[in-house]
Amino acid sequence: MDVKPEPGTLSENSEVLFSFGVIADIQYADLEDGYNFQGNRRRYYRHSLLHLRGAIEHWNTEGRPPRCVLQLGDIIDGYNAQYKVSEKSLELVMNTFQMLKVPVHHTWGNHEFYNFSRNYLTNSKLNTKFLEDRIVHDPKTVPSEDYYAYHFVPFPQFRFILLDAYDLSVLGVDQSSPKYQQCLKILREHNPNSELNSPQGLSEPQFVQFNGGFSQDQLNWLNEVLTFSDTNQEKVVIVSHLPIYPEASDSVCLAWNYRDALAVIWSHKCVVCFFAGHTHDGGYCEDPFGVHHINLEGVIETAPDSQAFGTVYVYPDKMVLKGRGRVPDRIMNYKREIQL
Repeated sequence: MDVKPEPGTLSENSEVLFSFGVIADIQYADLEDGYNFQGNRRRYYRHSLLHLRGAIEHWNTEGRPPRCVLQLGDIIDGYNAQYKVSEKSLELVMNTFQMLKVPVHHTWGNHEFYNFSRNYLTNSKLNTKFLEDRIVHDPKTVPSEDYYAYHFVPFPQFRFILLDAYDLSVLGVDQSSPKYQQCLKILREHNPNSELNSPQGLSEPQFVQFNGGFSQDQLNWLNEVLTFSDTNQEKVVIVSHLPIYPEASDSVCLAWNYRDALAVIWSHKCVVCFFAGHTHDGGYCEDPFGVHHINLEGVIETAPDSQAFGTVYVYPDKMVLKGRGRVPDRIMNYKREIQL
């Protein structure tokens, strides 16, 4: 019987193709500890930066460094906007990320839009689209400039897709724009509450202001990229701030049109896993089509004596998430038809 040792041990390193880091919901602010909106979960605003430094030190000193790190959104907290220190706080966190010896891919979440407009983010260091892979002979796989999404190849036969879960959103858009009016209409059609951040009484509780959705254009683009990956027998990792699978999340913290995203993903064979943040609590479920949905525990609600990040080790037949602190280990086997 072939007993395989834990990831990171020498005897297993020969099998590891590559690895990548994951971290979510840092939400740094230069504030004393506080609580979430319900007042029942502690938030460690200043300490989140120390957690980030600890994660970076770990990745920098791994015997075989990760190919990249995926930052799953909410890099600084919305409170920074209230105190008019958004740029200062972002600069502090980005300077910390500069210590990382490998590329980082930044996802945008609701707290990015509490602090900055979409236009500002597009022209900021949080836009890592310059790291994208261009499939020259397949122009349909090139994303539009209307949303922040792209794909890249950290290792041959593995394609990572970063999605924009706030492509449909009332956050970060000019209130006089047609896009804002369109998104507000969608939100109000599903949420009659005067407080649009409240899911109270909703049959579809994900329709709140702090969530968003994927435009049909972006879903069409995703479909084209996944078609290319199917054809070329690639394995795909998808990244989004918002989760799309209810059993791996709570019923509120989902993308507005999560079912549409699932329908696209489920029509293809190539997707191995879907990484998201947003919930802070974490979650995991393998769906009926063999896609692994991982919601990463948030740094912001991680006590100073713990940690919240992970490294995913990629093998020919599976991916293994080795979590630190609050993040549990996960084994994500590939669907049989896409094993190498």
